[in-house]
Amino acid sequence: MFLGEYQHSLDNKGRLTVPARFREELGETFIVTKGLDNCLFVYPLSEWKTVEENLKGLPFTRSDVRAFVRFFFSGACECEADKQGRILLPAGLREYAHINRDVVIIGVGTRVEVWAVEYWEEYAAKAGASYEEISEKLVELGI
Repeated sequence: MFLGEYQHSLDNKGRLTVPARFREELGETFIVTKGLDNCLFVYPLSEWKTVEENLKGLPFTRSDVRAFVRFFFSGACECEADKQGRILLPAGLREYAHINRDVVIIGVGTRVEVWAVEYWEEYAAKAGASYEEISEKLVELGI
């Protein structure tokens, strides 16, 4: 399970050091793709296969399903950390997530998210302000 929040910076070549705590669970090869809320999602291959199977089960005749699947898969890339634990984030993914240099890397249970620091701070402030309200809604859903 991925937990915690880490601050890192990209180097001049666009490489990001993956926190050591996440490297082992991500494995040698993992997937990075366009996430929601302008962040990147990072999945170990086993979880990616589960997500892929779930998406394959959706009705492709629906235009919203096709649009989501296209966007999600077209932005995906397979990554492998080098000996220093760095991955090269493709320019398209950096652009999508507005990542220039400083990032926040968070563990979100079954995946890792990579955020431009300013987007994370803005998101966290908004979500933090309504944390209790969100909690109540989750209880109503039976969670």
